[in-house]
Amino acid sequence: MIEVSEIEKERFRTTRKVTLVGAAVNLVLAAGKILFGFVAQSQALLADGVHSLSDLLSDALVYYAASHARHGPDSEHPYGHGRFETAGTLGLGVLLMLVSIGIAWDAVERLFFPEALWHPSALAVFVALFSILSNEWLYHYTARAARRVKSDLLRANAWHHRSDAVSSVVVLVGVGGTMAGLPYLDAIAAIVVAFMIAHIGWELGLPAFHELVDAGLNEERVKKIRETILAIGGVRAIHMLRTRSLGGQASVDVHVLVEPWLSVSEGHMISQKVMDSLMEKIDEVSDVTVHIDPEDDEIAASCSGLPLRDKAEQMLAERWGELEDAASRHRLLFHYLDGKVDVDVYFPVSAFRDETAAGRLQAELQRRVDDLSQFGQVRLYYG
Repeated sequence: MIEVSEIEKERFRTTRKVTLVGAAVNLVLAAGKILFGFVAQSQALLADGVHSLSDLLSDALVYYAASHARHGPDSEHPYGHGRFETAGTLGLGVLLMLVSIGIAWDAVERLFFPEALWHPSALAVFVALFSILSNEWLYHYTARAARRVKSDLLRANAWHHRSDAVSSVVVLVGVGGTMAGLPYLDAIAAIVVAFMIAHIGWELGLPAFHELVDAGLNEERVKKIRETILAIGGVRAIHMLRTRSLGGQASVDVHVLVEPWLSVSEGHMISQKVMDSLMEKIDEVSDVTVHIDPEDDEIAASCSGLPLRDKAEQMLAERWGELEDAASRHRLLFHYLDGKVDVDVYFPVSAFRDETAAGRLQAELQRRVDDLSQFGQVRLYYG
């Protein structure tokens, strides 16, 4: 198993601490609002208590997802476990939407049966105020941690706390209105809370769903990636640029066009520079795959099916075997370009007699492969 980075370890430690603090606060809030919702006869406060209970469940979900996401790549998960965090975020979004449906359903039923409406007391007002202050503090505490460790899952949970704070504001309005003589307002407040919860669930769940189906980074980030690559020396152009998110980080796959006559080692150095630059300048990029192309394979003729070295050397030996001058060659260099194999033939300096003889040899070597569709240009070098 590959050792997990210090960044990922710090991410997990922060997530664990923030989640445990949130769970403790939500346990108190959920128990208090559900209990006092019955005692104070406030349907909106009781609905808010169920919302806090969902917060408690989501904290457990966050902890479970983070404990898996912190592990590095292994044989079963070669790209790491970042998607556990994404799956947790999606699960949290779905949970919020399910909770909202249940709250809205119950409130609407009570609106159609006025005798079932509750009549809250002043106690519900104080409980709602305490909930607002507690959840707003939790939101800021969790959001700061999410920004520091760049965690979408913590960001999702922060907004869950904010939704609880805002829903408690609605509860406060509903309870106050009912106490002022508007008996329907408490149930209406519960419905408003339900819609707010559903909206936040959608806002959190949709991006997580996009990530799970490998949606790319937004246009602005892709533009930045493109500009970073094109600024590197030796890069002529890029194509087939693909990105995807992995639990708050990003993976990049790109084809880089370079001069066709570069050595393998120079092409490798350019690809290494592309990788280093992207991971240094684009914060979320943690994995880069670079394909070095000697030509734009989106428009050039395909080289698929062309003979590799062993077969190509055998074919040339059969065509050039009778040429005495060709026997002194000591190296063949193959270039697979535009659907053909171009051949560079290297001879020792001692084999060079004069330019006329070299020209005749080059023409004869070319003539003998002209009828082979796999081969293109033949060039001679002495040295």
